[in-house]
Amino acid sequence: MSSNDDIGSPEQMRDPDYFPPLGQAIPLGIQHVLAMFVSNVTPAIIVCGAAGIGFGSDQGALGFPDMNYMIQMSILFAGIATLIQTIGMGPVGAKLPIVQGTSFAFVPVMIPAVAGLGVAGLSGLMTGVIIGGIFHFCLGFFIGKIRIALPPLVTGLVVLMIGLALIKVGIQYAAGGVPNMGKPVFGSLAMWVPALTVVIVTLAIKFFSRGFMAVAAVLIGILAGYIVSYLMGQVNFGGIGRASNFALPIPFKYGFNFNIAIIIGMCLMAIVSAIETVGDTSGITKGGADREATDKEITGATFADGVGTAISGLFGGLPNTSFSQNVGLVAMTGLMSRHVVTIGAIFLVCCGFIPKIGAIISTVPINVLGGGVIVMFGMVCSSGVRMLSSVNWNKRNMAIFAVSLSVGLGLQMEPSALQHLGKTSTILLTSGLLPAAFISIILNLILPEEAE
Repeated sequence: MSSNDDIGSPEQMRDPDYFPPLGQAIPLGIQHVLAMFVSNVTPAIIVCGAAGIGFGSDQGALGFPDMNYMIQMSILFAGIATLIQTIGMGPVGAKLPIVQGTSFAFVPVMIPAVAGLGVAGLSGLMTGVIIGGIFHFCLGFFIGKIRIALPPLVTGLVVLMIGLALIKVGIQYAAGGVPNMGKPVFGSLAMWVPALTVVIVTLAIKFFSRGFMAVAAVLIGILAGYIVSYLMGQVNFGGIGRASNFALPIPFKYGFNFNIAIIIGMCLMAIVSAIETVGDTSGITKGGADREATDKEITGATFADGVGTAISGLFGGLPNTSFSQNVGLVAMTGLMSRHVVTIGAIFLVCCGFIPKIGAIISTVPINVLGGGVIVMFGMVCSSGVRMLSSVNWNKRNMAIFAVSLSVGLGLQMEPSALQHLGKTSTILLTSGLLPAAFISIILNLILPEEAE
C-alpha cells in the first residue's frame, strides 16, 4: 500500500495526529501487525526451547501450556506497550506510530539464563525482566548523554552480534530442533524441505511482489512451509482443543527470584535496547515526516519501552522494544498516523486474551519456524553491516572492531573457556553480545582518534 489521495493529503500523511478514513486505517493497522507478528512470538518459542519446555519436550503431551502462555503474553503486551507509545500516558510514550514487540536483542542473554532449568528457570528470568524494565525507564531521563558513547561502530557491532548469536538457533530449528539432535531425524530431508520452502517463498514474495504482500513476506513464507509440513504429516493439532477460548494474564505466574547475573544482563541489554529505540524513533520521523525526532519524543519512547517491559515481566512476558521492521513500513507507506498503529495494537490486545491463538502458533513445526528465523536473523546481521557501512574504517576503528568481535564471538563459540568463573560471569560473558558491546564501548572512549 502506498500513499494516495484516498488516504489523505501530503500534509495529513505527515501528521501523527491525523486519523485516515476507517476503511483504509483498519487494513493499514493490520498490515503493521502482520509485519511484526512472527518476530514478536519467536523469542518466546526460543526461550522455552532453551528452558526445555518447548518443542520436543514432555510438555508436548500437555499441549505446551507454558510456551503457549508466554506466546500469549508476547502478543498481549506487544499490544499494550504499543498503545502506551501511540496514545501516551503523560510523558510516557512518543505519541508516534511506533510498534512495540518482544525484543530479539535480549535472547542471547536469556538463553543461558534458563538453559535446561525448565519452568524453575523462569522465576529468575521474569524478575530480571521487571527490574531491567524499571532500569530501562530510568534511562529515559538521560538517554541523550548515553547516545554520545554509542556511535555506528558500536551500535552496528552490537546489532551484528545479536544476529550472529541467533543464527545457530535458526539452523538448529531448521534441522529439527535441539530435542532431535543426535537422532536420525535431525538434519534429514524431511526436516529441511519445509524449512527451505519457507526461505524460497519468503525471498520470492519479498522481491517479486509489492505493497502488502512484500511486507508480509516472512509470514506468507511460513504459511507455505506450514502447508508443506502438513502434507508431510508433521503438524499436530492436539493442543488446540485443550486451549481455552479466553484467559486473563496471571501476575507473578512464575514467581519472584533474584538472580544477579540475569538482572545485570537485562540492565546492560536495556542500554542497547534504548539506543535501538532512539534510532527507530528518529527513523520514523525522518521517513514519515522528513524531520528529526524531538527530545520529548525520544524520551517518551524510552519511557514507554521500560514501562512495557516491566509490565510484561510482571505477567510472565519477555522484554519489549520498538520494532525496526515497522519503521520501514512507515517510510514505505508515507503515513505517520499514530492512530493507524493504535488500531493494530487493539487487534494484538484482543488476540492476547485468546489462548487458542497461542496453541495454533504452537502447531507450527520447529523446522518451519527455523526457515523463517534463518531469514529474520540474517536480516538482523544485514542491519548491523548496514550500520557499520557509515564507519570510517581507519586503523583505530578496525582494531576496536577486531578485538570486540574476536572476544565476543569466540566466547560465544567456546563457552568452556570460562568454566572456572562463577555462574554469574559465565551467563553474562558467554552470550558473546555483552562482552563485545562492553569492549567496543570502552575502547571507543579511551583510544585516541586518528589524525586525518
